[in-house]
Amino acid sequence: MKKIIVFCLGVISLLYLLNIGMGFIELIPDNMPFVGNLDEGAAAALLLMCLRYFGLDITKLFKKK
Repeated sequence: MKKIIVFCLGVISLLYLLNIGMGFIELIPDNMPFVGNLDEGAAAALLLMCLRYFGLDITKLFKKK
């Protein structure tokens, strides 16, 4: 059951970032200074956490060797 919930959250965050609602579905309007892009940042963080749950940790691409 947990895998299904994490998968659904990942799909929802991906769809939110792809902006399929063409801007009509916005949690925080983008024209608000300093906080306008917080919802996209939260959706990106959620997507990264969901991908990490399934074993695809793309944040390791940015580590120094």
